Amino acid sequence: MIARVPSLLFGLTLLTAGFAAPPPAAAPATGEQFLFDDLTYGSVGDLETHGWVVRAGLGWPGIEHAAWRRQNVTFVADSDRPGNRFLRMTSSTDGTPAGTFQTQICQQRKFKEGTYAARVRFARGPAAGPAGDGVVQSFYTYSTVDVPKNPNYSECDFEYLPGGGWGQTGPALFVTSWATTEKLPDGKWDNTSNALPGKQSGWHVLVLQVFGGHVRYFLDGTPIGDHSGRCYPREPMSLNFNLWFTQEGVAPSRETRSYEEDIDWVYFEKEAVVSPDEVVRKVTALRKAGIARHDTVPSLGLPCPCNN
Repeated sequence: MIARVPSLLFGLTLLTAGFAAPPPAAAPATGEQFLFDDLTYGSVGDLETHGWVVRAGLGWPGIEHAAWRRQNVTFVADSDRPGNRFLRMTSSTDGTPAGTFQTQICQQRKFKEGTYAARVRFARGPAAGPAGDGVVQSFYTYSTVDVPKNPNYSECDFEYLPGGGWGQTGPALFVTSWATTEKLPDGKWDNTSNALPGKQSGWHVLVLQVFGGHVRYFLDGTPIGDHSGRCYPREPMSLNFNLWFTQEGVAPSRETRSYEEDIDWVYFEKEAVVSPDEVVRKVTALRKAGIARHDTVPSLGLPCPCNN
């Protein structure tokens, strides 16, 4: 994920008019290429045996020289669904680089066109300590930034900022599709972005459709962005979640505060446009069948960019 403020080329107005309704998708069939993971694991080691990478070390985005830690990923019981667990990312800061610990998990880099979905819980503020930080809670896809001017760079983001930032004085959910990591001649970032102002804390189903030249974003079934043109993905991407602090938004307090983001499940169906309602039906059917995880999306042998 690029640690840059979205350029908001289409403004900060939620544009819902004119979105085309996606065609209905068929139920999963034998041989269909899809990934489902309900993220009910006992440890980070168990998670990593199923294609996930938990980031460690230093690096962008966020507060410069802050660390990413594996122990920030835990699994908590779901009080509403016996036997189910959530994956919890917990990031903390005391306002200094040495005291900042961020969290990121990534799947393999093997996803491109299709439908991506996840059920996530956005926090409205810190789980402990004082509020006031620019914190980013996300679900996103991206390719790689190993070539700074790569003309095929691809990235699609859901990013919730409960404390505001990036031109918003209060909470806002941003959806952003990137063309490159380089700025345009006018100094703006090369992306297309929409912002949905207002509180979005709590559980949500996030759906991203990448197909037919359009990148469509949905929040609980409601369309909140439709991007095309230069920002349409051109490279295979990894599927990721992270929880980080913006460099420009860190609060002056030196008291440690922590933030959480929970993930219930994640789903991807290759080269298919699946409506948000159908995604939920498919996930429900998989769970009723006792399928905790399934992955028939072929590996492309590409390195995961999580620790790069």
